[in-house]
Amino acid sequence: MAREKQNFGTESLGLLLRKQAIPASVGILVMSVYGIVDTLFVGRFVGSLAIGAITVNLPITFLISSIGMAIGIGGGSVLSRAMGENNHAKVQRTFGNQIALTLSLSILIVLTAYFLQIPLLRLFGGKGAVLEPALAYFQILLPAIPALAWSMMANNVIRAEGYPRIAMFTMIIPALSNIILDPIFIVGMDMGIEGAALATSISYVVGAIFTLIYFLFGPSEMSLSWNCIKPSWSLIKEIGKLGSVTLARQGTISLLSVVLNNSLFAFGGEMALASYGIVSRLLMFVNFPVLGITQGYVPILGYNYGARLYERVTQISRLAFFWSTGISVLIFILIMTLTEPLVQVFTADKVLIAMTVPALRWVFAANPFLPTSFLGSAYFQAIGQARRALILALSKQGFFLIPLILILPHWLGVDGIWWSFPIADMGSAALAWWLLSKNPYIR
Repeated sequence: MAREKQNFGTESLGLLLRKQAIPASVGILVMSVYGIVDTLFVGRFVGSLAIGAITVNLPITFLISSIGMAIGIGGGSVLSRAMGENNHAKVQRTFGNQIALTLSLSILIVLTAYFLQIPLLRLFGGKGAVLEPALAYFQILLPAIPALAWSMMANNVIRAEGYPRIAMFTMIIPALSNIILDPIFIVGMDMGIEGAALATSISYVVGAIFTLIYFLFGPSEMSLSWNCIKPSWSLIKEIGKLGSVTLARQGTISLLSVVLNNSLFAFGGEMALASYGIVSRLLMFVNFPVLGITQGYVPILGYNYGARLYERVTQISRLAFFWSTGISVLIFILIMTLTEPLVQVFTADKVLIAMTVPALRWVFAANPFLPTSFLGSAYFQAIGQARRALILALSKQGFFLIPLILILPHWLGVDGIWWSFPIADMGSAALAWWLLSKNPYIR
C-alpha cells in the first residue's frame, strides 16, 4: 500500500491526474451503479411509489451527512497546502479537528432529525401516497447517517494523503455491500422498502469500518490521538470557511430538492417524482468520469499551490478542463442516442417511460458545459479562495435553477421544470468562466 503514495510536486501532471482521477472515477461509478441497482430493485420489486420515497429521502440523507463531506473537503484543502509547506504539526491537528467536528455535529443533527421526521419528509416532497414508504425508509436509515458522514470526511483525507486507490475502496466497499444485500433483503426476504433501507444502512457502517481500519493499521500518517482532537479555533475557522462552500452547495441542493420535489408533485404528481428519481440516478452515473477528474484535480492543485509551483497549477488546470470537457461531450451524445433504452432499464411502466424520456434529454441538454462550473468551484476551494468558491457552488442551484423551477412551470407545466436544467447549466458555466478568467494561473 505504501508504494501507492503520489508525489504531487514532482511527478508528471498527466500521470498524476490519471492516478488520482481513475480511482476516484471508479469509486463514483460503483457508487452510481449501487444507486441504479437500488432503484432498479425497488422499482421492479416494490413499485413506482417506492422510487418516489427514495427520491424524497436522498436529499435529506445527504444534507445531514454532508457535514462530513464539508469537513473532509475543507480540511482536505488545509491538509494539502500544509503538506506542500511541510508543516506536519498542522497536518495532524487538522485531522484531529476534522474527527471531532464530524462526529459531534453529525450525531447532533441526526438526534434533531429524529424528532422532526414527518415534517422533514413533507418538506422534501413526501406527500400523498409517497409519505408512508418514505417514512419507513427514513426511520431505518437515520441511525446510520453518522457513519456515512465519517466515511465522506475520511475519503477526502485519504485522497489528500496521496492514496487514491484506497480512497476508491472507501466508496466501492459500501456500494458492493449494498448491491449484495439489496436482492437478499428486498427479494429473498421480501422486506420491500424496509429491506432497501436496511441494506443501505449496513453499507454505510461497513464503509466507516473500512476507513477506521485504514487510519489504525494502514499506511496513513494521520494520528488518532486525543491531543490532536483538542479543538484549535484557528483551524476550525479555516476548515469551516472552506468547508462552508461544500455545505452551502449541499444545502442549496437540498433546498432545490424541496422546491423541485414539491413542484414535480404539484405539476406532474407521483409519476413526475418517480421520473426524476430515474433521471437523478443517471445524472450521477454517466457523469462519473467528470466527477472523478474533479476529485483527482483538487489535491494535486492544492499541494502545488501550497508549494508555490504556479506553473504546475496552470498546467494541471488545463489538463483537467480539457479531459473533462471532452468526456462531457461524449456523454451528451450517448444520452441523446440511447435515451429510451436507458429509461427502460429501470421500469416497465409505459406511463413512467413516456414521461422520463423527454425529461432525461432536457436535463442533459447542456451537459458539455458542466465541467466548467464543477472545476471552477473546485479550483477556488483548493487554493483557499472561499468566497469565489462559494459563489460558484451556489450558482447553478441557487442563482439559476431554483428561481427557474419556481417560475417556468406556471407557463409551461412540468416541461418548464425540465427546461430549467440546461438554462442553469449554461448560466453557471458562464459565471465560472468569467471568475476564472480573472485568475493569473488560469490562462
